[in-house]
Amino acid sequence: MSLYQEYLKEIEERKTEGLHPKPIDSGELLAEIIEQIKDPANEHRAESLNFLIYNTLPGTTSAAGEKARFLEEIILGKSVAAEISPDFAFELLSHMKGGASINSLLNLALSDDAGIAKQAADVLKTQVFLYEADTARLEAAFKAGNAVAKEILESYAAAEFFTKLPEVPEEVKIVTFIAGEGDISTDLLSPGNQAHSRSDRELHGKCMISPEAQSSIQALQKLHPDKSVMLIAEKGTMGVGSSRMSGVNNVALWTGKPASPYVPFVNLFPIVAGTNGISPIFLTTVSVTGGIGIDLKNWVKKTDAEGNTVVDDNGDPVLEQKYSVETGTVLTINTRDKKLYSADGEELVDIASALTPQKLEFIKAQGSYAIVFGKKLQTFAAKTLGITQPNVYAPSKEISHDGQGLTAVEKIFNRNAVGTTPGVTLHAGSDVRVEVNIVGSQDTTGLMTAQELEAMAATVISPTVDAAYQSGCHTASVWDKKAQANIPKLMAFMQGFGLITARDPQDRYHPMTDVIHKVLNDLTVDDWDITIGGDSHTRMSKGVAFGADSGTVALALATGEATMPIPESVKVTFRGQLKPHMDFRDVVHSTQAQMLKQFGDNVFQGRIIEVHLGTLSADKAFTFTDWTAEMKAKASICISQPETLIESLEIAKGRIQIMIDKGMDNDRKVLQGLVDKANKRIEQVRSGEKPPLSPDANAKYFAEVVVDLDEIDEPMIADPDVNNEDVSKRYTHDTIRALSYYQGEKKVDLGFVGSCMVHKGDLKIVSQMLRNLEAQQGEVKFHAPLVVAAPTYNIIDELKAEGDWDMLEKYSGFVFDDSAPKQAARTEYDNMMYLERPGCNLCMGNQEKAAKGDTVMATSTRLFQGRVVEDSERKKGESLLSSTPVVVLSAILGRTPNLEEYKTAVEGIPLTQFAPPVGELVAN
Repeated sequence: MSLYQEYLKEIEERKTEGLHPKPIDSGELLAEIIEQIKDPANEHRAESLNFLIYNTLPGTTSAAGEKARFLEEIILGKSVAAEISPDFAFELLSHMKGGASINSLLNLALSDDAGIAKQAADVLKTQVFLYEADTARLEAAFKAGNAVAKEILESYAAAEFFTKLPEVPEEVKIVTFIAGEGDISTDLLSPGNQAHSRSDRELHGKCMISPEAQSSIQALQKLHPDKSVMLIAEKGTMGVGSSRMSGVNNVALWTGKPASPYVPFVNLFPIVAGTNGISPIFLTTVSVTGGIGIDLKNWVKKTDAEGNTVVDDNGDPVLEQKYSVETGTVLTINTRDKKLYSADGEELVDIASALTPQKLEFIKAQGSYAIVFGKKLQTFAAKTLGITQPNVYAPSKEISHDGQGLTAVEKIFNRNAVGTTPGVTLHAGSDVRVEVNIVGSQDTTGLMTAQELEAMAATVISPTVDAAYQSGCHTASVWDKKAQANIPKLMAFMQGFGLITARDPQDRYHPMTDVIHKVLNDLTVDDWDITIGGDSHTRMSKGVAFGADSGTVALALATGEATMPIPESVKVTFRGQLKPHMDFRDVVHSTQAQMLKQFGDNVFQGRIIEVHLGTLSADKAFTFTDWTAEMKAKASICISQPETLIESLEIAKGRIQIMIDKGMDNDRKVLQGLVDKANKRIEQVRSGEKPPLSPDANAKYFAEVVVDLDEIDEPMIADPDVNNEDVSKRYTHDTIRALSYYQGEKKVDLGFVGSCMVHKGDLKIVSQMLRNLEAQQGEVKFHAPLVVAAPTYNIIDELKAEGDWDMLEKYSGFVFDDSAPKQAARTEYDNMMYLERPGCNLCMGNQEKAAKGDTVMATSTRLFQGRVVEDSERKKGESLLSSTPVVVLSAILGRTPNLEEYKTAVEGIPLTQFAPPVGELVAN
C-alpha cells in the first residue's frame, strides 16, 4: 500500500471521531502527493492539491521541504500546476515561515531573473525566521554587490517586517465564558491523561474542559460573530499548575483566530482572564500566541465601616462582586486607553498590565517569537550595512535605583543580561533579555517543542547553551502503543538537534526515565545559572529556573535566550528549632500556611521566593523549591552556605559522571563540560574568589516572611478540600491542615511515595519505617496499596548498596522490570507495596491513576481534580499531599494515623531535618 493510500485510510478512521485529515509532516507522503498533482489524469489530483495547499505543516518538516521545492519549480517554470500560479506560489511560500521556504526564496531573490528576484525579495522582507546559514547568504551576496540583497537588508534594518503589519485594533469586542469557579488548572484546558495527543492539535482540542463547554462556546460565537470569546476563572486564577502550551493552543483553537488559511489548526489571539489574574508561566504562553491575559479584579474583599476585612465563620475573607462577568456578558477591551469597559461604556478595570508596549507588540506580530527573531534580524542587518540600528520596537524598561542593593535574582539577571545599557544596574520590573545556561524538555510536551522548533525553522541548538536535556519520565510508567509511537521519534529529533536524551534512538545505552527536574537539578552546576524547562516544576535549588511552555523552551534551545521582566522577590528565612519527629516536608507546607496567616493574601504569587535554607544540600532543598510552583511563585532561589554548595556540586558531578559512563554524552561533550564547570565553581568557592550567590544587605523585597519552626508540632497536609461549600476554595494548595484535624479516622485508599518531591532520604525512610513496624508488630500488613517510585535510577543503585532496597523488595508484591515494561496502565491495586519504575508515575496522571473516587495520600505536588484520581459516582476523588512517613503509615493503617501512632512509627528514624543557617552570608 502506498503512503497516500495509508493516509486515505487514516482519514477515514479520523472521520469516525469527527476529525479532519491530520496535517502532513512527512516528506515522503508529500512527494507522492506532488507526483499526483503533476499528473493531470490522476484520479486523486484534486484532493492532492488541497492537501498540498491547505494541509501541509510549514517550517523545517520534511513535508515543508518538498512543498517549498515544488513551489520554487513552479515559479521558475520547471513544473506546472494550473491552479498554482507563480504569484500564488509566492503567497504560499510567504505563509511557510522559515526553513526550506527561506532557502527557496533566497534562491529566487539572488537569481539572475530580475522580475522573480523582486517578487522573492518582497516576500523575504516579510519574513523573520532566518538563521545563520540564511543571513550568511544575504551577507555574502551584499558584499559581492548584489542590489537585491542590499534592498532586503535595508528593509530588515528598518524592521519593515514589523512596522508594515496592521496595527492592533483600538477596540476588541468580547463575550465572556466562565470556564470554572476558583483557580483553573491547565489540566482543565489540556488534561494530563490526554498528553499523548498534544501534537495532534485538532484531536487534543476535543479534551478542553468538556463537550458541553465546547458547545456553549460555539453557541456564543454564533450569537456574537463579531466578538472574541474570553475564557474566565471566576473567583480564581487562570492557568495554575503549569505553562501548558497545549492548554493555550486549545483555548486558541476554540476561541482564537486562524494564523494562516494555509496552516490547519494553528490559531492565535486567545483571550483569557481571572478574578485573580493569570498564573505567571501560563501568561508567558499566552504571549507566545499573541493573546491577552487579563486580571479582572471583579471580586473584592468586603470591608466594614472601619475599613477592616469582613470574614466568614471559617475566618476567610468575604468577597463581594464589583461587576459581573457571567457567561454571555458583552465587554470591550480598549487597547489605547488600556481599560476594560462594559457594553454601555462604563469603565470596569484598568488592564494596563495586560497591554504593556511589549505585549501590544506581541499581539501585532502574532506572537512573541516574531518579536524575538525580528530584533535579532534587525540587529544583524544594521551591523552588516554598517548603520545605526533604528529604534523601532518599544524600548525595554530599565529600572535602576541608586544606592539600592540587589536581590539574588536581580544579581543573576544583571550578570546574564543581553543588550542592556552599559553600566546600568537593573532592579525588579526591568525588561531583560538573558542568556540561558540549561534547557530541559519533557516528554509529554517534547513533541510540541519539536513542532515549535520546526515552525521557527530551527535545526540545531544554540552554541551558547551549556547543556539541554530531553527527559523520558512522564511516559516512564507504561510503555504502551502511544509511547512506543511517540517517544522514539521525539528522542531521535532531540538528539539530532543537540540535546542529551533519556533514551537513545539506537539503544546504545539503557533508557533513563529519571524525573526531569532531578536531572536538571544535577545539570545546574553554577548558582548563577539560568534554567528554562518545559514544566512548571523546573525549580532548581541552584541558580534560578523558570518553568515554561513548549514554545519558550524551543526559543531557548534555538536562540540561547529568554526575555522577561526581572521579578520582585519575597525573602523567606527561618527561626526556632525543628522538632525531631517532624520532616522537612512539614516545613515546606508550614511556610505556605504561615505566609497566608501573616499576610492574608498570597505574597508569593508571581514573584521569586528567595529562600535562605543554607544548610540543606541541593537534593533536599529541592523539596522546597519544587513546591514553590504550588505557592504560585514565578520561581525560587535557594541561598546556600559555602560548604553546602560544594557538597551539592560534588553530588551533581558524580551523577553527571554516571551519565557520561553510560554513554550519554554527545559529540560536543556537553556533559564533560558541565563537570569542568562544576570543578571551576568549587574552586572559586573554596578559594573565596567567588562565594555562593547571596543578596546584598540593602536589597529591597516585596515582602519578608519569617517561618517559625517552633510552631510546627505535627505533620502538615495539603488538602484539596473537595467538599468546601465555596467552589472557589476547592483544589487550591492553600488549605494546609495539621494531622490531628483528621483525628486518625479519615479512610485512605492508596498511598504514593514518589515524584520530584522525594529524594534518596525519603526512600530510606520507607525502608526504616518497615523495619520499625516489623520489630514492633512482627509483620507489616498493608490495609491500602502503597505505590513507591524512586525519582532516579542512581537512588535505587545507592539503596541497593546500602541494604535498603532489600527491605523494600521484601514487602513488595510488584517490582518493575526494565526488560519487560508494563504495556498497560494499572486499573486495580491490591493492598501491598508496588515498586514502580523511576519517573513521574501517579503525579503526572497521564498513565497511572488511582481508582476513581479514591482518597489518595501522596508525596507528590498535584491535588487538582482528576489529576491523580478522578471522581466516581459515589464520591469525589481526593489527593492529599504530605510527608513520606505520613503516606507510608496511612497506607499501612488504611487511614490517617493519629499523632501518637505517627510518633511511634518514626521513632529513631532520621527524618529530613533542617536547622536555620547561623549568621549572615557575605554579599557578593
